[in-house]
Amino acid sequence: MSSRFSLVFTLLFATSLAYAQPISPRLEQRAAALAGKAGEDNLGYALVESLTTEVGPRLAGTEAEARAREWAVDRLRSLGFSHVRVEPFELPVWERGVEWAQITDPYPQPLVITALGGSTPTGPDGVEAEVTAVASLEQLSAAPPENMKGKIVFVDEVMTRTQDGSGYGVAAGKRRAAAYIAEEKGAVAVLIRSVGTSQHRFAHTGQMRRLTEDGAVRGVPAAALSAPDADQLQRILASRGSVTLRMVLTPQQRPAGMSGNVIAEIPGTEAADEIVLVGAHLDSWDLGTGAVDDGAGVGIVVAAAKQVMDAMPEGPRRTVRIVLFGAEEVGLVGAQAYAQAHADELEKHIVASESDFGAGRIWRFETNVAEDKIDAAQALGSVVRSLGAARGGNNASGGPDMKYIREAGVPVVGLKQNGWDYFDLHHTPNDTLDKIDPADIAHNVAAWSSFIFLAANADGYYR
Repeated sequence: MSSRFSLVFTLLFATSLAYAQPISPRLEQRAAALAGKAGEDNLGYALVESLTTEVGPRLAGTEAEARAREWAVDRLRSLGFSHVRVEPFELPVWERGVEWAQITDPYPQPLVITALGGSTPTGPDGVEAEVTAVASLEQLSAAPPENMKGKIVFVDEVMTRTQDGSGYGVAAGKRRAAAYIAEEKGAVAVLIRSVGTSQHRFAHTGQMRRLTEDGAVRGVPAAALSAPDADQLQRILASRGSVTLRMVLTPQQRPAGMSGNVIAEIPGTEAADEIVLVGAHLDSWDLGTGAVDDGAGVGIVVAAAKQVMDAMPEGPRRTVRIVLFGAEEVGLVGAQAYAQAHADELEKHIVASESDFGAGRIWRFETNVAEDKIDAAQALGSVVRSLGAARGGNNASGGPDMKYIREAGVPVVGLKQNGWDYFDLHHTPNDTLDKIDPADIAHNVAAWSSFIFLAANADGYYR
């Protein structure tokens, strides 16, 4: 980044003042100056580089995730944050084993697969059966059991590529539920077309049933199939008759392990009991190094909060709390643990948000607040909009880990990133540091620093 960032940004922000919302011009100008400075800083990228290089993959509940917590505590303390601590919790731990598949008849050839999180094992000898294909989870649900019994079910549903990631929720349904429906119908295993948009020969992992959900049904062994191999299997089935397939999955499930949320704060002054929460998740899947999901988010929110702390040595009006959630990937376990541990103070959480959609530039600022507070909450994004974001609607999720506190009534906002290629990388071996542009991280840090500064110092309430 160069000084041109500050000049261009200042001109853009000056134009936006004509549309200023209910925050004082002086406070907005300070936020704009802070964003200009943050846009020239490389701390966000440096943190992602450090986490992905020194820790690497960080599967929930494992020794690697424990090292990530140690890394986070050390970095947060060395950066000068206060009240740095770990809030631990227990969870079952699933670990990947051997994963292998091949067509055995009529055209023997290997396939690229990866086990889905929570999958049961096939046993060391695997399972071999005829494949039956369905086009969607709905077709699987409606299929007669006699058509599924003793078969390997292939759910061949393609994910739609979108900027905002809206295709993911639809496509992920088959990942979450196919193994359990197939079990009820007597199938021996499930393959799904990967929940992703890449045509590279990588399979996308991801959790099946969340650990925070009840349910004793364990499901048949389940794996994702890379998109090119899904195309290959579909072609054979469509034009050349039946297919027999063998797959081996040997994951292990441990009944109990440890995870935890890492928390740090910038103490407030006259409204120190009021909390602005910003988060990311520290864990990752085990196939890549978790750079895009969610090392980028960790770097963004920590670097942005550091900018605010340095700009206000006397402290902001409200307390800024950074939460690096544990065990997000396996079902928002850290998010639920935080909501339970802090239930008594959620009324004092003024606004919250999470960065968990990679490192793409922010293109929309959205809210989820009381109807009569929308303009006040949108004012927190005035500088974000000066950086090129549009005003969004009032249905923000705030990020996956905001689920439980949002449902408890905490207002949330979303700094929505461009996710056009996010699901090319998400949950694959291709989620590595080289996919991140340092300039994009700096853009995010600039936007987040302005939001945090305004939320921590404005007078507004959003319930």
